Amino acid sequence: MSEKLRFDGEIITSRQNRRIVELVKLDDRRAREQARRFRFDGVKLLCEAVRRGVELDRIFLRAGTADRVAERVAGICGCTLSELGCPVFGVEDGLFDKISQENAPEGVITVAKYIDKFHKNIIIYNRDGIDLGDGSVILLESVRDPLNVGAIIRSAAALGVGHLILSADCADVYHPRTVRAAMGPLFSMPITRVEDLPETIRALRREGRRVYAAALDDTALRLGSPAWAEEQGRSTAACAAIGNEGHGLSEEAVSACDRSVYIPMEADTESLNAGVAAALIMWEICKK
Repeated sequence: MSEKLRFDGEIITSRQNRRIVELVKLDDRRAREQARRFRFDGVKLLCEAVRRGVELDRIFLRAGTADRVAERVAGICGCTLSELGCPVFGVEDGLFDKISQENAPEGVITVAKYIDKFHKNIIIYNRDGIDLGDGSVILLESVRDPLNVGAIIRSAAALGVGHLILSADCADVYHPRTVRAAMGPLFSMPITRVEDLPETIRALRREGRRVYAAALDDTALRLGSPAWAEEQGRSTAACAAIGNEGHGLSEEAVSACDRSVYIPMEADTESLNAGVAAALIMWEICKK
């Protein structure tokens, strides 16, 4: 499928152009939240957003490679850029390369609207207004590295986690590095941000869910052990809380959980990266 590509207006050549200024501002969290827009680079992410029904706001194409990008998008998405229902702007090659967040720009930057259907910010501590479904829930406390949050979102989707709950001080799910690390699953993963994670844990327990803290203490269960298998046999749709990269879970969060679990590791080794640790715990929580 091909089309004669037409830009909305003249090719943009200045960084002071209003549309470029608005685009670059989206690198800042406050600007994203005010505009309720976020950006991402690359053909694959654009096509994933289209496939998952994300509402697009505008598209910027590198002028010198625009036709090639349009053909790739049409081949993957099965529709032309003009059928996506948003303005398409051409950007002079040198300027595009400066504002792109890729080391080797593919030639397309997309701006999309916040995905309020899935990503909610709440301050209540019960399930009023939150549909957690029947699946497992993973809670993140103070995970501040966007790459870790993105990797956890991607792993959660792959392993069948039903819902992610993030404390308010976790990295922004719309941070460009989060979006790139999460890839397509970000566009459909149910995510809720809460002000008080320990109280959210207690609310989950009041509903009858078992919540495990990723922490090492005297009573912690070893993941993969017979005792863990027995524990899992008594629980369906279990939940796990995972803490900050450097300090782990707060004492209050650990105390709010049913009990702790730990990942067995070789002696004299550093703790695992938060994204890797989360993936291992999610595998244990979700495996059938």
